[in-house]
Amino acid sequence: MSETKLIRIEDAADNVGRDVKIGCWLRVKRGSGKIVFLQLRDGTGFMQGVVVKQEVDADTFDIADHMRQETSFYAYGKINEDSRSKFGYELAVSKIEIVGESEDYPITPKEHGTDFLFDERHLYLRHQKPFATLRIRDEVIRAIYDFFYQEGFLKLDSPVLTDSAPEGTTELFPVKYFDKQAYLSQTGQLYAEAGAMAFGRVYDFGPTFRAEKSATRRHLTEFWMIDAEMAWMHQDQSLAVQERLIAYLIKRVLDNRQSELKMLGRDPEKLAAYINPPYPKLTYDEAVKILQKNGFDIDWGTDFGSPEETFLAKQFKTPFFITGFPKAIKAFYMKNFPGRDDIVVSADLLAPEGYGEIIGGSERNVDYQSLRQRIIDHKLDLDEYNWYLDLRKYGSVPHSGFGLGLERFIRFVTGEEHIREAIPFPRTLNRLKP
Repeated sequence: MSETKLIRIEDAADNVGRDVKIGCWLRVKRGSGKIVFLQLRDGTGFMQGVVVKQEVDADTFDIADHMRQETSFYAYGKINEDSRSKFGYELAVSKIEIVGESEDYPITPKEHGTDFLFDERHLYLRHQKPFATLRIRDEVIRAIYDFFYQEGFLKLDSPVLTDSAPEGTTELFPVKYFDKQAYLSQTGQLYAEAGAMAFGRVYDFGPTFRAEKSATRRHLTEFWMIDAEMAWMHQDQSLAVQERLIAYLIKRVLDNRQSELKMLGRDPEKLAAYINPPYPKLTYDEAVKILQKNGFDIDWGTDFGSPEETFLAKQFKTPFFITGFPKAIKAFYMKNFPGRDDIVVSADLLAPEGYGEIIGGSERNVDYQSLRQRIIDHKLDLDEYNWYLDLRKYGSVPHSGFGLGLERFIRFVTGEEHIREAIPFPRTLNRLKP
């Protein structure tokens, strides 16, 4: 007699009518005395298992009737189609084999507060909301690699430990590096620029750290960034790459993660409206005038906060760019706007629906002397940036780049209220564990 086939829940559609075996956990159960409904999960999906008293032996029914939440077990039975369920299939259980008992599981089916759920994040990952969000995150990560490969980019890994502060010293986590002071990287961009001078088009993708004491729904202290740098490319060409990237990522989610979007209540049709660039462009000057006309107390030269970005986003039905930011509020490495000394060739891509900035980018300053002066003006140590200035001494070329915040993008695509949902174990101003 052949061994029963072990499958995953996501393979149910390919095994209708077959006797199978599923390694799973019990999410919840309900019953009437003659039938027990088991909600199974196995990491690939959620599925109902039905145990009918008259169709199984007494021991199997007793096990099903007394099984506790999050017990792990093998469920044996036949896959049937079930038009009444959201999943479309169910398992007619014939046998249960307990693997690991579970007692007093803390996250019960009742409502729990956010702090409690994140204190129990190591267990909360098992539940539907984080399951759906992090499956979408996984899809986006794989799509990022695919996109950049198709666009002719080389993946270049930037270091996490650095001796310099690319975007200012006030938002850095200092660490002891033997007998020196080092920092956890806040961006891999400068190293990516060096890579672009060697390989033409490069991107990095890894964790970055910002010691910003902010507790908004848009901020994490540890998050993942994609930094792309492109030699021989001006800003308008860079914006086109950014548009293609966002459209590609959203389409991949729509193509492969429909069930997860439904779990989260995210409307796929709304997302589908965002995959047809080009996206609208608004200058910083225009944005300030719009805000002032609508009652915002904001002066030219001020950076936009969440209220301003949310209002501006309501003026558009797709992602949109704000271009030409004031030099004083942007990083030292950005190119001056031709004909103006007060703004730089820069752009932020904002998501619609009030989700805020998801990409920041610029054309980079390629002039050795003016870049050197900008480093001095920012009160940064020239010795720490000699290697970066070398890129302007030995065959400098026009080049542009941008950074995409992974968790901000995931929050936008999934419709999550808070960015902490978009990463497995969030690090925020007040949270360092689990």
